[in-house]
Amino acid sequence: MTKAPDIRYTAGKESICIARWTLAVDRKISRDAKENQQNQQTADFIYCIAFGKTAEAAEKYLVKGTKIIVEGRIQTGSYTNNQGQKVYTTDVAVENWEFCESKKASEGNAAQNQRGSSGGYQQQSRQQAPETDKDGFMNIPDGVEDEGLPFN
Repeated sequence: MTKAPDIRYTAGKESICIARWTLAVDRKISRDAKENQQNQQTADFIYCIAFGKTAEAAEKYLVKGTKIIVEGRIQTGSYTNNQGQKVYTTDVAVENWEFCESKKASEGNAAQNQRGSSGGYQQQSRQQAPETDKDGFMNIPDGVEDEGLPFN
């Protein structure tokens, strides 16, 4: 995650949560290519959008630096910007997402981000961190319905 998701809710009687975020995905390139491409981008930035319960889970659990796996479909679109130019978009419409590292490893990455060149980034906790087991995985409390979890 390049930063925490941008969360919006639709207007109306039954509002729907919409979450947008960007994933940085490293490119796998050979050592020779790395030497020849110094100062060139070695990651792709994938725009993602999620709706409903999937978006609500993203709002609750995702922060900058979190490593996740997404499952969804490619969605293209277009709009006309303020200068009258047509802009084409490509997003992943996220149907499911899940963590791909333990909470302990994730916290280590967040600490690294805080010390790195992120311009003084300080991770903000939206709520108290959930309890974890000895492997760093979150304990799901009794009574939580599966449909509200991002990895059902």
